Amino acid sequence: MTQLRAREPLTLPEIAAMKGAGPKIVMVTAYDHPSARLASEAGVDLILVGDSAGNNVLGYESTVPETMDEAVMLTSAVARARPRALIVGDMPFGSFQASDADAVANAVRLIKAGADSVKLEGAGPMASRARAIVGAGIPVMGHLGLTPQSATKLGGMKAQGRTARSASQLLADSRELEAAGCFSLVLESVPARIGTAVTEALTIPTIGIGAGPGCDGQVLVWHDLLGINEGPAPRFVKRYADIGSEIRRGLQAFAADVRSGAYPGEEHVYKISREELDAFEAELRAGDGSAKA
Repeated sequence: MTQLRAREPLTLPEIAAMKGAGPKIVMVTAYDHPSARLASEAGVDLILVGDSAGNNVLGYESTVPETMDEAVMLTSAVARARPRALIVGDMPFGSFQASDADAVANAVRLIKAGADSVKLEGAGPMASRARAIVGAGIPVMGHLGLTPQSATKLGGMKAQGRTARSASQLLADSRELEAAGCFSLVLESVPARIGTAVTEALTIPTIGIGAGPGCDGQVLVWHDLLGINEGPAPRFVKRYADIGSEIRRGLQAFAADVRSGAYPGEEHVYKISREELDAFEAELRAGDGSAKA
């Protein structure tokens, strides 16, 4: 069994103090126990149990079908790794849109599952949801720009804030979420100059994903940055490893060894003493004799 070390998690004041000072904030997604452990050992600051698990882990075509039960299960798995990174539980589509009461109740479920905070997409009516959750004593991370849960309304998975009007609305929305009590804000797929402008206008940290280097931190999806996902990646993705190819190579080697008989080898099998084997075989022979009789 893996020995769990005592958890000394980062705190919200520590995250807040990283805005505009010192190293940038590092956030990655993680959806299970070993991934959370590795992320924490690598020194990341925030682990987002993203609804991107829907398409990266659960096999859905988008983030939208992920359920609260699934989000709770994944958050619990991450929390059991006891990472030092602060855990952000992503609120799935349908878990907060209907009412403030629903939003608070579902945020409480994620906190009970082990999250330190929650994230929700959008502003406008969603600012009320953020305010209600914060009012219940739960830290909230906002999310603006490309919001995958509402990508259909936005015209698809496209960059946002590329006109003066939409950039101004993005800035207004970010201020609204800050006023609602959000402790940080994800900016996804917006022009770098707009990402910088929003970051400079806020007192809370921004975490960019395709929003340029001017944000206070950056986040990437685990399966994108480690090369597990195949096919074209969003423009903002940088692959730091090719784990997918290595996994495939290992599985192919295992299959070849099994089929050829090379695995298991002598070093992989358990032994029995000659005396115990003789006794076992004697019992087998006696049993065969009884069956024939």
